[in-house]
Amino acid sequence: MPGTDATSFVFARRLKQARLRSGLTQEQLGIHAGIDEFSASARINQYERGKHLPHLLVGQRLAKALHVPTSFLYEEDDLLAALLVTAARFTREKKKILLVNAETLAQGPSTVRKTK
Repeated sequence: MPGTDATSFVFARRLKQARLRSGLTQEQLGIHAGIDEFSASARINQYERGKHLPHLLVGQRLAKALHVPTSFLYEEDDLLAALLVTAARFTREKKKILLVNAETLAQGPSTVRKTK
């Protein structure tokens, strides 16, 4: 799948960001994601350059190997991407609390105090 659209660019940037944060080489990431070791480095390199966009199943395996939600790899908004990574580490109970607070924030300024 050629990688010329915005999704390929976002995926490429997020993949590299998560891989560098994890401390994995391109080859190590590819192998952890189930890509054949002889082509792992080259395939990850192509994904990170935006030349190719992997099928969703491969994207899911890459996300799992990087310990990030799959949606992080496709999210255009930097703040939302950071929220996804942070929220993914929460327990189910904390995710419920976060959701309630987020819904309260979404209701409008009269119900919330802004932070600096």
